[in-house]
Amino acid sequence: MSDTVNRRRFLRGSAMAAAASGLAAPAIAQNNVTTLKMQAAWGGGIFLENAQSYVDRVNALSKELQIELLAVDAVVKTSQMQDAVHRGVLDAAHYVPAYWYSKTPTASLFGTGPCYGWSSQEVLGWVYYGGGQELFDELMASLGLNIVSFFNSPMPAQPLGWFKEELKDASQINGLKYRTVGLAADVLLEMGMSVVQLPGGEIQPAMKSGLIDAAEFNNPTSDRDFGMQDVSKFYHLASFHQSQEFFEVTFNKDTFEGLADEQKAILRYASEAENSNFYWHNTKRYAEDLTTLQEEQGVSVFRTPDDVMAAQLDAWDVVVDRISEGDPFFAKVIESQKAYAKEVMGYLNLNQPDYKLAYNHYFA
Repeated sequence: MSDTVNRRRFLRGSAMAAAASGLAAPAIAQNNVTTLKMQAAWGGGIFLENAQSYVDRVNALSKELQIELLAVDAVVKTSQMQDAVHRGVLDAAHYVPAYWYSKTPTASLFGTGPCYGWSSQEVLGWVYYGGGQELFDELMASLGLNIVSFFNSPMPAQPLGWFKEELKDASQINGLKYRTVGLAADVLLEMGMSVVQLPGGEIQPAMKSGLIDAAEFNNPTSDRDFGMQDVSKFYHLASFHQSQEFFEVTFNKDTFEGLADEQKAILRYASEAENSNFYWHNTKRYAEDLTTLQEEQGVSVFRTPDDVMAAQLDAWDVVVDRISEGDPFFAKVIESQKAYAKEVMGYLNLNQPDYKLAYNHYFA
């Protein structure tokens, strides 16, 4: 199948799903089966596959509880999804916390915050065993949001993205018009970039038209689906702007609490199971698509220079300190994360061998 056909299918996924599903009718109970309407933030591509994988796990585990997955914009815009779940217009949503960052910058700390030497796996460890879930629930209560959320799917560090030339040092990024989302926008503004926050489907056209000079979305597979290789041939991997992220699966709290205990457990534990499946499945796909970008589509792939990433860490410090001064809860979450990362990464850094050394021994 050609890349053109793949991209057309990817980009029209939203319209097809919306037409097929119609308007949501939340929490339908018929013949002793409760069907929850869950809208995803994805119109197609690998993230919609990931959302479907979670739904399939739930549906396989219970005959009495089923989830119907709706694609992006099927009922409401992505920016309205959290409010729609809160109000009960939707029963559930599949997205990332950075998509409701406008309500509070603390949202970005649940997946797209500063890097304390940890990966998405360890941030999820903090959520489940370091007090993160309790802090998230406290945040929801402070915002008056009637939702319950689970987190899963540890994403690899996101590439710095696509540029018009190879980056050799940090001076080249000053003044560039760049697309990102969440707290990463604040960080890159601090570094001298001009930041534009755009939905995924608008990134490639914006770069093609010159609205932006450079952009990131998430991973080689999604970037290739968007056709980024058609507007740039310079792709930089590794970055601290969004070095850890994961999905949020959120449910209307009243609907969730109205389920039987075993059904609530299924929704929770299916999320934990999808955590492993996502990482195994997606890292293989990302690696395959990166190879295709390089070997078949003429993309030059570089590792982001160390001085750029060092500048990112400095910018994170400025942004975190500035927000913490005016937001005690944000500061509270930061301190909880630091305490967890210091302890857990202290152990892992001492214990983990140099995997790159072993890789180079066989493959360099």
